This record gives sequence, C-alpha cells and structure tokens, in this order.
Amino acid sequence: MSAEPAPWPEGVARHALDTIGSTNAYAISLMPGLTGPAWVIAGQQTEGRGRRGRPWVSPRGNFHGSLILRPQGGPQQAALRSFVAALALFDACVAVTGLPDAFSLKWPNDVLLNGGKLAGILLESAGQGGQVAHLVVGIGVNLIAAPPAEAVEPGALTPVSLLGETGLRVTPEVFLAHLAPAFAHWDALLEARGFAALRAAWMARAARLGQPIRARIGGAEHHGTFRGLDETGALILETAAGPMSIAAADVFF
Repeated sequence: MSAEPAPWPEGVARHALDTIGSTNAYAISLMPGLTGPAWVIAGQQTEGRGRRGRPWVSPRGNFHGSLILRPQGGPQQAALRSFVAALALFDACVAVTGLPDAFSLKWPNDVLLNGGKLAGILLESAGQGGQVAHLVVGIGVNLIAAPPAEAVEPGALTPVSLLGETGLRVTPEVFLAHLAPAFAHWDALLEARGFAALRAAWMARAARLGQPIRARIGGAEHHGTFRGLDETGALILETAAGPMSIAAADVFF
C-alpha cells in the first residue's frame, strides 16, 4: 500500500535513538554541533509533551520525532512551520496508506484520521533580538496505539491510531522516510512563495471549514463558523458579533 518515498533531503542529518526522555530536548542538545537541519526519532519517549505542557503518551511503535533547524526571520515566520509540518504529515499519511480522503487537518496543529486525532505538532524555539536562533518541530503520530478516550479532556477529539483505523502497520522509520522529504518540500515552498501558497493548500485539507466550532481562549469560549485562515495563519471565526482572528486557542467541534 505504501508508495516509494522521495529521496532523503540533502544536507539533513538523521539521528535514531532507542529510548529517550524527549526528542525535542535531545534535538536542542544537538544545536552547538549542527551544520544543517537534523531529524531525531526515538523508539520510545519517557517524557513526551504536547501543547501547554500536557503529557504525550509515547509507546514503542508510535512515531516520536523532532526536526531542529535554524529558520530565517522572526518568531512569526518560524511559527508558520506548524503549517509546513501539518501539510507534510498529511502527505506522509496519504503516502503510507493510499487513503487521501481519510485525513484532514485541524487548526492549529493536529492531523485527523476518520475524524479522530492521529497526530500532534509541538513547536519550541529560542532566540533574542527578534530573531530565532533555533526551532524544534516535535511530531507525534499514533501509528500503532492511541491513548484511551478517557485520557483526553471532555469535548476533545477521540484519539485514534493508524493501525486501528486502517489495519496497516507502518514503522516509525518508514514514516520518517516519507515525512522528511515532504517537510523539505513544503518548507522550500514557504521560503520561495510565502505563506499564501501553504494557506491555500492547508485550507483545502481543513477539517470543519465552513462549519460551527468552538474556540477556547483562556477562560473564554467563542462560538462561530470556521471561515479559514488569515494571512498570518490565525483562525477566522465568524461570530454573531462579526469575524474574529484568533492567533492561539483550543478548538472544539
């Protein structure tokens, strides 16, 4: 079922480890000796993290990986790599399953399979003077196992696994072979043509576009219709009081 992966991107290193606390933390430790981007994958994580410091369950057989790079520009430009990662994940998932209609993208940083949460993305960066010294793109994919539904907060999407939903068993190494060139492709497009090209591609794969959603910002919850992304990647929510641009929020369907 799996398509042949594109060639590994030139100049990108690859580090494969058995057990580690966090691939993001290990990737950051590589920074002083890096001459270019580097992927880190681990068979098992013991201290995996999701957004807002939430634990990310990381059993052996799932994909736990991080890409570290030195992006050009400031924090806002670096943050657009979450859309690069989402599009690359979508492509890798389709490549290993041949099921393009089964996957969709949930703002800001999740990949869905048959409407359940398959994968998440976590960006961490450091810098000074308005520039980003390094950016780590952490990615977790439920290849063979997903957390139980009761492990997620009320209202959140049910976690699913690739194996459970499709019957296909894909190794982390095979998944990375598809993911790395896909990330390089979308990242090069972002550099060459700006966010507009990625924005159109992301919205073509978006979950619940044109449908009612809820966006939670701190203790406030906003209800409206998901109208797409603005030119910065913020979510556009059409509310009873008019359109809102939301830069960061938890979204519920």
